[in-house]
Amino acid sequence: MPLKLSLKPHERFVLNGAVVQNGDRRGVLVLQNKASVLREKDIMQAEDANTPGRRIYFPVMMMYLDDAAAQNYYAEFATRMGEFMSAVRNPEILAECVGISKHVMAREFYKALMGCRKLIEYEDGRLKSDVASSVSAHG
Repeated sequence: MPLKLSLKPHERFVLNGAVVQNGDRRGVLVLQNKASVLREKDIMQAEDANTPGRRIYFPVMMMYLDDAAAQNYYAEFATRMGEFMSAVRNPEILAECVGISKHVMAREFYKALMGCRKLIEYEDGRLKSDVASSVSAHG
């Protein structure tokens, strides 16, 4: 099944490890076979992996982008996922962690990345909630 990417002007993406940039107009790219594709907005730099959820996302992203070296990133993923799961009590988020782990074990890295996005959203929501509580308590 082909993958159709609608690209904004100058939008970048990674295609099988190569950084590709669209020209100055909107464009459409149709991939006819399986490939590792990640849009610029979904690419995380190592220095941005600065929260527990992001520290899970980063090695999964690296496994997705470099399938041949996936084993090299697996230990980091397993360590970070274990840390995250031991700190979280939300049953839905814990179930998401299990799902992510299953996707990683099945080498379904893109599906795992989408699950990691949910962890990051949960984490961001918790951080905003904690900051708001702290401000109102001291306000």
